[in-house]
Amino acid sequence: MAFIKHLKCTACQAIYPADQLMNLCPEDGRPVEVIMDTDAIKQQYPTHQWYQPDHKSMWRFGGLLPLDNQNRDDAQSILSLGEGCTPEISLQNSALAKRFNIDLWLKDEGQPHPGYGANPTGSFKDRGMSMAASMANSFGVKKLVVPTQGNAGDSLTEYALKGGMEVVVIMPDDTPMPIMGRVSALANMHASVSIELVKGTIKEAGALMKQKYLPQGYFNMATFQEPGWRIDGKKTLGLELAEPKASNKNRWSLPDVVIYPTGGGTGVLGMWKAFDELEALGVIDDHRPKVICVQSSKTSPVVNAFNNGDNDTVAVEAGATIATGLNVPGGVGHFKVLDIIRKSGGVALAVEEALIGEQLKSVYQQFGLWIAPEGAATLAAIEQAVDHGLIKPNDRVVAFNTGSFEKYLPNVRSLIFS
Repeated sequence: MAFIKHLKCTACQAIYPADQLMNLCPEDGRPVEVIMDTDAIKQQYPTHQWYQPDHKSMWRFGGLLPLDNQNRDDAQSILSLGEGCTPEISLQNSALAKRFNIDLWLKDEGQPHPGYGANPTGSFKDRGMSMAASMANSFGVKKLVVPTQGNAGDSLTEYALKGGMEVVVIMPDDTPMPIMGRVSALANMHASVSIELVKGTIKEAGALMKQKYLPQGYFNMATFQEPGWRIDGKKTLGLELAEPKASNKNRWSLPDVVIYPTGGGTGVLGMWKAFDELEALGVIDDHRPKVICVQSSKTSPVVNAFNNGDNDTVAVEAGATIATGLNVPGGVGHFKVLDIIRKSGGVALAVEEALIGEQLKSVYQQFGLWIAPEGAATLAAIEQAVDHGLIKPNDRVVAFNTGSFEKYLPNVRSLIFS
């Protein structure tokens, strides 16, 4: 934890020591985040030696992360399975790009691609969970619990096993079978892994966690409820957006628009944090992309709050969506997501289920990419974003595919092969 300055509440701004193991801020019950000492980073790495572009995982950003893989003590705590370092794939030939004359790219977190890293469970959750499990490891924490819509539990299980930790995963009983089956199989194979199923959503999973497992001494790894660890894992998404591309190896820059599927919203906070830290280090300027957060019309608390001009979400009744990662009825960090959307000049948009299915099929048929429904939702939102005047001709637009289609079989197979 070489360059952690302190922890800070995202709402009341209360400060806590860097070595304090905690969950939500005790003053207001809001998430805390890790504040990096950018002055110390500049002093230690005056020519940006924290950047290791030949290292094909998210840990190539070294000193910008809470655990620096170039520091011997930090490196001993890191639990990595090759996560991150994923490509941006050109969708220039897609009907959407041609129709609106935009420079469209897909940040693919689901499938492995030659020459890049790969998320081991086929989900962007691996970034947050690699960091969170590594930080827990550095504190000597041995019992972890997570309520999840699916992917976070699958991911945490893999890192807990690597770190020799006990883990309990609590998920809805309608979680896609490949995800549920994987965690169930690991629970059957390893005494250190347990799975609990609940009726409902992540909300009910969280209630069971508080009632049953926190009193037993398990550490809470729910979205935003660990001390900023998952935010900094997802921060690497923003660092990768900014890092030099093959066409311009020396220039760090950001796209004009980022379209992000938003359940809890950890990645939104993480990317924005990355941009601010890169600016503090003198790597980029104050330009920021418009942030467009996308939800399913079946469950859209962030969209509702944005449209109503509210500063925070009000929990909604969860609907039924094929984009199960978006089926989050409310979130303790949504107030910050809304703040970032507005600061960026962006918007929150809800998309219909039929449009998600159409984009799943279109991307597979034209590009052979098996993207997750959440990724398809970002593409389905482009026409609305253009209508809102937020995407303009020639804009560089990066849409996020956060997982692999295979994890949602058999729920969505018919949408592609019908």
